[in-house]
Amino acid sequence: MENLVLTLHVIVCLVLVVLVLLQSGKEGMGVIFGGGSSSLFGSSGAGGILVRLTAFVAVLFICTSLGYNVLTSTNVTSESTILNMEIADPLDPSLAPKAPVVNPADPTTAPQAPAEQPAAPAQ
Repeated sequence: MENLVLTLHVIVCLVLVVLVLLQSGKEGMGVIFGGGSSSLFGSSGAGGILVRLTAFVAVLFICTSLGYNVLTSTNVTSESTILNMEIADPLDPSLAPKAPVVNPADPTTAPQAPAEQPAAPAQ
């Protein structure tokens, strides 16, 4: 279903581009595609027909855009861990990591002296 809506959306995009270029302007691109004084639509130009057709295709473009967005969207569940994370402010000093408290009287927190390396045998 997604491929169908996407294909329809691309076709509608191309048709919309062509219709916009066909619009008669003062010196627009419509002249290149035959939008001059003598055209297929008569001497009055194709203003009414092209404007209505462009509006219709623009509505189709919006509908296919929204439809594709609805088809491809994912729902956020309550089990999401990324969205529930609390982000710390890097400029807040109260949230800075603190150095561990060392009590020299407590052997579990006192810094350990490096172990002695065995002496190399003399030669």
